[in-house]
Amino acid sequence: MRDFHDPKRSPIYAANGALATSHPLATQAGLEVLKRGGNAVDAAVTAAAVLTVVEPAMTGIGGDGFALISKPGQPLYGLNSSGRAAAALSSEMLRGQGWQEMDDASAHSVTVPGVVKSWESLLESHGTIGLDAALQPAIHAAEDGFVVYPRVWSDWTDCAAKLAAQGAGAKHYLIDGKAPKLGSIHKLPALAATLKVIAAQGARGLYEGAVAADIVAELRSRGGVMTEEDMANHSADPCTPVSAGYRDIDLAELPPNGTGITAQIILNLLERFDLSSLAPNSVERLHLELEAARIGYAIRDAHIGDPETMGVSVDALIDKAWAKGLSATIDPAKRNESLPPVDPNFQSDTIYLSCVDRDGMAVSLINSVFKGFGSGIVTEKTGIHLQNRGAGFRVADGHPNTIEGGKRPLHTIIPAMAMAGSKPRYCFGVMGGHYQPCGHSHVITNMVDFGMDPQEALDSPRVFWKPDGTLEVEPTLGQGVLDGLIAKGHKAAFSTSAIGGGQIIEIDHDAGVLIAGSDPRKDGCALGY
Repeated sequence: MRDFHDPKRSPIYAANGALATSHPLATQAGLEVLKRGGNAVDAAVTAAAVLTVVEPAMTGIGGDGFALISKPGQPLYGLNSSGRAAAALSSEMLRGQGWQEMDDASAHSVTVPGVVKSWESLLESHGTIGLDAALQPAIHAAEDGFVVYPRVWSDWTDCAAKLAAQGAGAKHYLIDGKAPKLGSIHKLPALAATLKVIAAQGARGLYEGAVAADIVAELRSRGGVMTEEDMANHSADPCTPVSAGYRDIDLAELPPNGTGITAQIILNLLERFDLSSLAPNSVERLHLELEAARIGYAIRDAHIGDPETMGVSVDALIDKAWAKGLSATIDPAKRNESLPPVDPNFQSDTIYLSCVDRDGMAVSLINSVFKGFGSGIVTEKTGIHLQNRGAGFRVADGHPNTIEGGKRPLHTIIPAMAMAGSKPRYCFGVMGGHYQPCGHSHVITNMVDFGMDPQEALDSPRVFWKPDGTLEVEPTLGQGVLDGLIAKGHKAAFSTSAIGGGQIIEIDHDAGVLIAGSDPRKDGCALGY
């Protein structure tokens, strides 16, 4: 139960529709669509497009997109619009050039942008408006300017050196070599012009013609091998979500090449423990979560990649009988030192949004450019910053995630939907690079095991590890928790930055009410009506 003496955010309650994003301008734009009679997909795509303008370190039309949609009376719908590596690229070629691992600033790390095709596909299959209408608020923000918010400014500042080193990055995204000032109004005229082309021509305005040619020319000038044919061949592919039970809900995630099943593996392990008997911010609860996550991520790193090259089936990886045996390796008293460290390459910058409309359609949508401003490579004419999702590939041969031409890399961005029977109960997602599967398990157990509302579940302090395995502990947990985790064998220190973000909308079908939360770690905003 919420303590009203604790000055944290309250959740948003709504009867007709709700939208939660990582930025107030995006939430406002999407809510206006709902109020005008648009549905959840219309609002979600509109908001996502605005985010590519006002939160550019996290997302952009040079990135990728995934979505889950629940529509009353229909099966869950999944969409994977992650881009593929250039057809001419191969691990053999990179190894021949002396590569041992991917370079996240190289043109070879840039995969075909998938997000624009995802928007068009979602609108065509489930929306009521066209891509031209959905892009208008984003075009307005880019052309007329937008105010730079605090978290956006911080992320932009962190990426200024990366942008300055890449030529057109400074031209389009910096002012005198620096990020725009906090609270200033910033315009992106080249991006506005590009969005207008896409609004007029549809997704082919990005994947064919002058915009595609500009992307390819920029990459090839930097030694890349992407072609206009690679761009034109991109597809947004419907896929069947994977469901796994946890207590009284079924958690639906997208299948690989995404890592959503990692969250299901973690929850399969945690289900063997009576979490509700523990305090939610206790050393005991956090230790169990971390140990389950370490096992889940070790499984991810060994087995998950493009499904066409995986050697183990999804069903086998989320099998509860297998999880029962694995859970026996978790010692509530101490850290298991035998697990391997997680792959350090999966740190990403991402936006997530959740939307539910008056008719009960729920949309869980996530877009990303991977690391801050992606590769840092920005197109000269069209002002598009290009993702470096290919940095998640491996160069060594014989792994399901080894880089090859036309292949999709393992993806950290994962939208989710928790179902109660055939109806959605929580439409949610968590940002934060490779924290996301652990974040899914954290907020789900917060709500299912500890009875938190969506805002409480997001406010709840977090713990996760850095690439070297050292735990980052959000300071609000206090010295006692830090000391307790160290006593259980974890190397740990207080974090100097927030861990991830997130949005959640809970659907109370009995009361006919939506309950929305947004993460204060970002400039998050939830609104309803």
